[in-house]
Amino acid sequence: MPQDTLIRDVRVIDGAGAPWFIGDVRLSGDRIGAVGPGQEVAGAIIVEGRGRYLAPGFIDAHCHDDLITLREPARPEKILQGVTTVVVGNCSFSLYPTAHSGKDLLRQHFSSLLGETQADEVFDDFSAYRQALHDRGAALNVVSLVGHAALRLATMGFVQRAASADERRAMQDLLALQLAQGAAGLSLGLVYPPSAYADEAELIALAETVRDHGKLLAAHIRSYEAGLLASIDEFIAILRAAGCAGLLSHLQSAGRPNWGSIPKALTRLEKARGEGVDVSFDMYPYPAGSSYILQLLPPEAQAGGHDALLARLRDPAARAALRRWVEVGGGDAHIQSKVSLIGWENVRLSAIAHQSLKHLEGRNMVEAAALARLEPFDLMAQLIEADRGQTGIVLFQLDETDLRCACTHRLHMFGSDGLPRPGTKPHPRAYGTFPRVLGHLTRDAGWFPLEDAVRRMTSIPAQRFGLADRGLVREGLMADLVLFDGDIADHATFDDPTRLPSGLSHVWVAGVAVVLDGQPTGRLPGRLIGAP
Repeated sequence: MPQDTLIRDVRVIDGAGAPWFIGDVRLSGDRIGAVGPGQEVAGAIIVEGRGRYLAPGFIDAHCHDDLITLREPARPEKILQGVTTVVVGNCSFSLYPTAHSGKDLLRQHFSSLLGETQADEVFDDFSAYRQALHDRGAALNVVSLVGHAALRLATMGFVQRAASADERRAMQDLLALQLAQGAAGLSLGLVYPPSAYADEAELIALAETVRDHGKLLAAHIRSYEAGLLASIDEFIAILRAAGCAGLLSHLQSAGRPNWGSIPKALTRLEKARGEGVDVSFDMYPYPAGSSYILQLLPPEAQAGGHDALLARLRDPAARAALRRWVEVGGGDAHIQSKVSLIGWENVRLSAIAHQSLKHLEGRNMVEAAALARLEPFDLMAQLIEADRGQTGIVLFQLDETDLRCACTHRLHMFGSDGLPRPGTKPHPRAYGTFPRVLGHLTRDAGWFPLEDAVRRMTSIPAQRFGLADRGLVREGLMADLVLFDGDIADHATFDDPTRLPSGLSHVWVAGVAVVLDGQPTGRLPGRLIGAP
């Protein structure tokens, strides 16, 4: 048996929202052995808390760490934030399942969001993905959702049309297999083709399969702009029709003309809950989002895949029509152009693969276009072709008042929504989300009491994803814990986005120290959570 650890004289934040209390916590194997004052354990490793805070390990309820956890199992930028579990497969992007004929399609689809993905980095099913993670090891735990896009690509390819009844059944069967193997639920990405091409019948059918397995339906809804409320209504209607639990991804109201819509959105969610619909939401603590450059185009422009998009951009009439839509907007008030709402100057290039354009990283599109001696639209088209749609962007599009309204609501939990791509200039949320919540938002800005901030990063997501043995400091639960100081702080900025936080001293995953005295240990006790 491994040696017990006794963490003495700490302020225990239990994760349930109760006020902190002073006590000791004993770790026995991978579990919390005891919680209370004045404990003595012969032969135990002693960690002196000295009045620091001990909390459950933080759960990143929404991120895109599917690939980087395979490539870089130690994950120092995550464990140094106190994160012990990540939820991946969001917004319809997962590395599984594939069909033989659609394997390259899934690889290309995932590459657009997180950079070039290799053929051996997409998997037949959940079990194969789990095996690959376990073979490599991981410092933290992983919970995985099935991406809707993967189901569509495996069943019907990259086509813009409704699924037939037979295709719906095939997607349901494929989804059921992943859920039975241990996936935590299904994620939709209703602005990202091909998920964006699904109709109501397809979405309800898949939601019914989710319900039958007692899992969760997460959704990047169709619009966070003028169509926000209608898109929330669509998601609620799907949940109501299928009778399954739902998590609305990164609730926000994007673009200055749409600011102030969050209170109405929250009223809709509360009303649905009053009518028996089990829905909640996640959101990150920053006024800017991040995505890939193809999100600046209308979904129909991507019908048929990347080569079809390039053909449209090379056709003078089609290119002119796309330019008008991107820079002015289209006729559908519910599907608004990002650029028409926020301007090219608020679109920053965060990740570029093509070396000839790499020097433009970190600049906004107006600055970058001037350096390239192009108009911003023409630079966008050049990037789409040279980078094969893999250019990452940061979008400065949100209002701080809306952000606070969402993040302090009772149905909210925190997720970073990080898009990790080493060697680039990503959104700082991948390096600073959880210390930012505890430091800037809680201690400095007073958005919540400390215990409530911790609850939104621990027990709330644990309950939502069915992690019954995590998220609380309780005897018998998994020993996923974080020890931090009152001066914890994030240091990653939009100009310097990969700076690591400070004020966190120890992190344990399943009772194993992955951070000691502020330094990663290199140990890999994490698992992909899910039966068997």
